[in-house]
Amino acid sequence: MFGTHRERCPEFLAGDHTRLRELLHPAKADLKLGYSLAHGFLDPGQQSLWHRLTSSEVYYFIAGCGLMKVEEESMPVEAGSVIYVPPGAKQALLNTGTSPIEFLCLVDPAWKAEDEAVVE
Repeated sequence: MFGTHRERCPEFLAGDHTRLRELLHPAKADLKLGYSLAHGFLDPGQQSLWHRLTSSEVYYFIAGCGLMKVEEESMPVEAGSVIYVPPGAKQALLNTGTSPIEFLCLVDPAWKAEDEAVVE
């Protein structure tokens, strides 16, 4: 069994300018995972930088509201929203609310720096 807590996972500023904590990553613990799981925040009035990953992503929104942009499409998001981003798709997240957007992001295969490109 493996367990952790969000507060034991250091927060960092991701390349897209969201604040993240990696909760599960096969390179950081002896886990037989093909994916990684991060907990993230985006402050009010902020937009993440346009970026793309070679991996697929699934976002689950816990709190806040905003707009998820994937390629030429946009979709409103709020607590309970789920968004799938296919591999290689250009994406950005805009916080349109007055509180931080909080989300979980599953990346499959697991996130690696060399697999992400900022395309601003």
